[in-house]
Amino acid sequence: MPPFRATSFRPSRRAVLAAAGAMPLVTILKYPADAAEFQFKYATGQDPTHPVNIRAQEAIDRIREATSGRLDIKLFPANQLGSDTDLLGQVRNGGVEIFNLSSLILATFVPVSGITSMGFAFNDYNAVWQAMDGDLGKHIRAEIAKTPIMTLGKIWDNGFRHVTSSTRVIKTADDIKGFKMRVPPAPALTSLFKAIGAAPAPINFNELYSALQTVVVEGQENPLAIIATARLYEVQKTCSLTGHVWDGYWVLGNKRAFAKLPADVQGIVGRELDRSADDQRADIAALNDSLQKDLAAKGLTFHTVDREPFRKALSSTSFYQEWKDKYGATAWELLEKVSGKLG
Repeated sequence: MPPFRATSFRPSRRAVLAAAGAMPLVTILKYPADAAEFQFKYATGQDPTHPVNIRAQEAIDRIREATSGRLDIKLFPANQLGSDTDLLGQVRNGGVEIFNLSSLILATFVPVSGITSMGFAFNDYNAVWQAMDGDLGKHIRAEIAKTPIMTLGKIWDNGFRHVTSSTRVIKTADDIKGFKMRVPPAPALTSLFKAIGAAPAPINFNELYSALQTVVVEGQENPLAIIATARLYEVQKTCSLTGHVWDGYWVLGNKRAFAKLPADVQGIVGRELDRSADDQRADIAALNDSLQKDLAAKGLTFHTVDREPFRKALSSTSFYQEWKDKYGATAWELLEKVSGKLG
């Protein structure tokens, strides 16, 4: 798919989305897939236009080139091979070799991965990358490695999540009381919104648009890039810039499948996925600078939110203490090194 090959610039949202629509996801190269020694499936839940898929395809192309066609990876975006929860099962049993998954949903299998999305923990991206490229990230990767799956390098950026609505405007913690909203099947988010009085309903992403369109739920929460690429602005009226959690995508691999790859091929996979992780992080940063204006032009009304009262509302409940007990003292200490005292 992507025309991007350099990493020295940050593409605009228009360039990213236009480029994504211009070429197929599977690039025809000089190494035919049927001649490959190893063939992998790489599944994602995101729309083909999302930077996750653009940069994943670039990594796939570079891996094919660097391995002289020995490893052929085919990308399946937009939940083509199943819902996120289905795909988590597939990557565990080897039906899919690579899968990028939100840390929030991975938490249903590896609970500590959900700590990256602790409510109102990170103030900005400097704090996020300090934690995730540092000791907290290492701790989470080690816990994932105790299962049949493994992480294939750096965490990718899903962004800070914001609340959208088709009914009411959310500006304060009081406004969200009783608000019927979709959340992913992620215990940390369900717990967060229950703690501040909302009515969260776990729904898989591939069912989200329909649930909003039919008002099964009034609203949802997602990063701006997802709101744009999934066209959620078509079925929502307002967006409150809550930034209530940050979420990332782990690129997960099936351990048995990767153990079969020669060491040099494993090294190439890790190197090229990390290169694309850096590019994708830059893409999201560039998109965040322009998406609010673009989405406003499409009819979505934005509202600035003071995050501190929400954090105080959470602190007045047992929310932080309960999650500290679940994640353990070690993980919590690593988080608070960056976030400051929680609760």
